[in-house]
Amino acid sequence: MNIEKITLNFIIEARKRGFSDFQIRQELNKKNYPENLITKSFESLQPKFKIKNQVCIFLSDEVLHALEKRAKKNMLTMEEQIEDILRRSSIRKNTAISQEKLDDMLVACFSRKKRVKK
Repeated sequence: MNIEKITLNFIIEARKRGFSDFQIRQELNKKNYPENLITKSFESLQPKFKIKNQVCIFLSDEVLHALEKRAKKNMLTMEEQIEDILRRSSIRKNTAISQEKLDDMLVACFSRKKRVKK
């Protein structure tokens, strides 16, 4: 096996085991792999287009357990549950619309009911 193939396999296996790219890069640097080879290997493993941004957070066991329980209740994966929580918390709510408790925000947009402006 050539060194490029070994490097690629090492990165793939390390990612499967949950190591971050930063940790993998550090380990390859410790083993004196050439920096241009490391960079080239990581670039070849990057997706052609980026679907989602990635954020890393550290959670306490209590919070993690609560999220797992909530995700299971909502029939979502952990990632989907966290994304749902973040999405819901970042949407600015129009107080007049939220007080009406409408099922569909589109209905509120075209409603004839006059809303109080701030």
